[in-house]
Amino acid sequence: MNTAYILVVDDERDIRELIKEILQDEGYKVSTAENGAAAQHARRERRPDLILLDIWMPDIDGISLLKEWANEGGAMSPVIMMSGHATVETAVEATRLGAYDFLEKPLSMAKLLVTVKRALEADRLQRENLGLRAHGATLEEPIGRSTAMQALREQAKKIAQHEAPVLITGEAGVGKKLFARYLHNCSPRHHNPFIDVSMAVSNASHNKSVDDDHSALNFFGGERNGKIHYGQLEQANGGTLFLDEVGDMNLSLQGRLARALRNGSFLRMDGNEPIKLDARIIAATRHDLAAEVQAKRFREDLYYQLNVLPLRILSLREHCEDVPDLISYYTDIFVRQENLPYRNFSLAAQNRLRNHIWPGNIREIKNLVQRLLILGSDAEIGVAEVETALGELSRQQPTAAPSTMVFDLPLREARDQFEKAYLEHQLLETGGNISKVAKLAGMERTHLYRKMRALGINVGSVPETLDQ
Repeated sequence: MNTAYILVVDDERDIRELIKEILQDEGYKVSTAENGAAAQHARRERRPDLILLDIWMPDIDGISLLKEWANEGGAMSPVIMMSGHATVETAVEATRLGAYDFLEKPLSMAKLLVTVKRALEADRLQRENLGLRAHGATLEEPIGRSTAMQALREQAKKIAQHEAPVLITGEAGVGKKLFARYLHNCSPRHHNPFIDVSMAVSNASHNKSVDDDHSALNFFGGERNGKIHYGQLEQANGGTLFLDEVGDMNLSLQGRLARALRNGSFLRMDGNEPIKLDARIIAATRHDLAAEVQAKRFREDLYYQLNVLPLRILSLREHCEDVPDLISYYTDIFVRQENLPYRNFSLAAQNRLRNHIWPGNIREIKNLVQRLLILGSDAEIGVAEVETALGELSRQQPTAAPSTMVFDLPLREARDQFEKAYLEHQLLETGGNISKVAKLAGMERTHLYRKMRALGINVGSVPETLDQ
C-alpha cells in the first residue's frame, strides 16, 4: 500500500477530482488545491511527498510557485508540472527550477501513474544519498531522465538480479564504474562488499615477472611463512568483484582467473587448499575485447566467461538531453562537498553544452563544471564563458601519434582508424558543424555523412542547429 501524500494543484475541478480518485485507488493520500493561494496554504499545513502542479492558474502561475519553493532552500518536494498550452521554453524553465517532469494535457493516466511512482522513488533515493554525502559518499545512481538512460537503468536492474558475470563496455569516462556499483546496489548482494580492482594499475610495472607475482598475490592472496594474505577475490566473497579495465589484465592473471571461473574455486599463492569462489564478477573495458582476442592479447576462454551478460554504456552524445541534469548534479556536488560558490548556468549556456560532442563523456562534464565554479566570479555562467572553457578542454585532449595507433594493423583497418580519428577531431574543433568539417576535409556533405556512418561515428548526435 502506497502511503505517500500528494498535493494536486489545478484550477479545473474535473481534472483535480479525476486525478485524486485515480491516485487514491492506487493507495496514495491526496489533497487538492484550486489555485496558487490554496496550494500555498495546503503546503504550509503539511509537507507533500509530491506535488502535481498546473502552470496556468487565475492568481499565481505554476512557474512562479515553483520558483518560490525552490528559493526557500532545503529539500524541496518533487514537483510534476502539468499544462495543455506550454512552450518548450516553459518546460526548460520548469526543469531548471527543479521540476521532476513535465506532463502535457490531456493527461495519460497510465503515464501519470508511472511518473508519480518514479518521482517518489527518485526523491527517496535522493534523500538517502544526502545522508551518504554527509559521510563523504556520492550518489550511486546514474543521472539522466532521457528515454535512453531510463531504459539503460532498467536493463541494469534486470541484470542485477542474476548471478552470471557481466561485461560492461563503453568509451572512457561514460561511467562504467558507476554502473558497476549500481548493479551491485540493485542486486541481492548489495549488503556485502563491493571490491574495486583496477587492472590498469596492476599491469603498470616495467618488470614483468615482478608485476605478475605482485598482481597474483593481490588478486588471489597468498600463504607464506605461516601467514595468510587475503586477496581481492577472497575479500569479495559474498559480494561483487569489479574488474576495472579488464582488457589491461596481464595474460598470466587472465589464465588464473579463467581457471577460477571454470572451477568455481581458486588457490592462494603457495596454497594447497581450494577456496570457493563466491563473488559476482563484473568486468569493464574501453577496449574491443573481441578484437583483443583476435590479436592474442586477451584469452578467448576468459572473454566468453566474462561476456555472459553484456551491458554497453551510452556515450554522453547519445543522451545529450541529460546534460542539464548532469550540470545541476555536479554543481550541487562541488558546492556541497568542496564549498565552491554556487553559479547558475544560463539557459543559453545549457543549450550550448547540450550541443557539445563530449569526447570525454561524463568525466569531461564533471571537470568542466568544477573549472567553471572555481575560475568564474559572476553569479551566472553564460555562453561566452562556456565557449572559452570548452576551447581550453579541447586543446588539452590527448592525441595519439598515428605510428602508435596503426602500424601494427592491416592497411584497410589502419586507414579506417585514422579517418575516424581525423573526422572526430574535426567535429570537436568545429563544435559539430558538418559544413565546416566537409570543407576542411574537402568532401561533399552527402559523402561525408556516408563516410561517418560507415566509420561508426554517431551522425544522429551531431547538432543540426550548428550545421548551418
